Amino acid sequence: MKNTDKAAQYVIIGNGVAGIGAIEAIRKRDKEGKITVITDEKYPCYGRPLISYYLEGMTTRDKMDYRPAGFYSAMNVSLVLGERVDKIDAKAHKVMCGNKSYPYDKLLIATGSSPVVPPTEGYDNVRKKFTFNKLDDALAIEKAVDKSSRVLIIGAGLTGLKAAEGLYPRVGSITVVDMADRVLPAVMDADASAIIRKYLEGKGIKFYLSDCVSSYGDGFATLRSGAEIDFDVLVTAVGVRPNTALAAEIGCAVERMTESGRPFRGIVVGDDQMTNVKDVYAAGDCTLSYDVTFGNTRPLFIQPNAYMQGETAGTFMSGGSREKRNYLPVNAGGFLGLHIITAGSYDGEPLTIEENGSFHRFFVKDGKLRGFIQIGGYSRVGILTDMIRRQTDIESVDFASLVRNPGLAALGMDYVHSVLGKEGA
Repeated sequence: MKNTDKAAQYVIIGNGVAGIGAIEAIRKRDKEGKITVITDEKYPCYGRPLISYYLEGMTTRDKMDYRPAGFYSAMNVSLVLGERVDKIDAKAHKVMCGNKSYPYDKLLIATGSSPVVPPTEGYDNVRKKFTFNKLDDALAIEKAVDKSSRVLIIGAGLTGLKAAEGLYPRVGSITVVDMADRVLPAVMDADASAIIRKYLEGKGIKFYLSDCVSSYGDGFATLRSGAEIDFDVLVTAVGVRPNTALAAEIGCAVERMTESGRPFRGIVVGDDQMTNVKDVYAAGDCTLSYDVTFGNTRPLFIQPNAYMQGETAGTFMSGGSREKRNYLPVNAGGFLGLHIITAGSYDGEPLTIEENGSFHRFFVKDGKLRGFIQIGGYSRVGILTDMIRRQTDIESVDFASLVRNPGLAALGMDYVHSVLGKEGA
């Protein structure tokens, strides 16, 4: 920010990783400005992907925080917990929460996304029903289940399968229903999906695919196919929708996009993460991002991307600048011991390597690595994702050696110098 007699006032709506990225970027340039973070959750920022590991017993609540205790005080941030923003007054440059108002010079909307719950007959009468998007969801589910619980999960995507993983050691049985014909349809091709499904079925998880719930009864669900599933606990995990209402109300451009056949609306931002409304920025799940691998603008519900967007927004909010960033979908994790990572798009010629119980598939188009799927073991994926992000030409590279052992040497010194610089190489 420019030097003025008055310290700049920054307000961030939302306390996910995009907000953390913005805080850290602002403080690199502005040590005196006032930063206020407003969140409707009751907790400091935590790693949302960890909620399944919490349920599974692989981590504890105190280890889920995204930044150490004392982070907000060290950054001189006023953290407002459990407050919902009712309205933004863009003309007066202030944010309202009930009878409280927070003035701003620069505002970041980082409102994230909310779970989608399809309208289904009888859903309102289901007593133990949950979504799986926030820590409160995991804490509520934890209280609702025991070793005899029969759990029905709607959705075989990443969220649904992570819910299954978290619940696996706590319940008696798990059944997953999805309209798609395979598990993880948004991030896996058919072959990779079949590997994961077989592995999870081997753990006792049951799948009904190419099907959906037509109605809920007293302790059972009736599927479109006519099958009936008895359950005690219902978890809906069919996807999320960007939270764009606050932005739309003040005139921010919000475009309707289509992702996997489902409509989404996302806030339109520039390379600096600024909206079309003066002094208002947006970052994270609520925005549309340019995906370098697909070559279009779409929602990218990926935590590292959200952090980078927040960091970019905070840089420009505090008077700095940076080069344009390329975003791409990257999903890493695992399901009951089966480790996976995917990146980019699968538009290209596949190269498949299956060895030692692992599955690796790489997609190449126009002399560039477009994406990959790896199951059961992987290493040095940072090099591969960097190649995708930079759209590195690989025609002069020994690609077969690279994918088996993705070391810098296989890329050639020109690439090493471009990434690390001659001194770093």
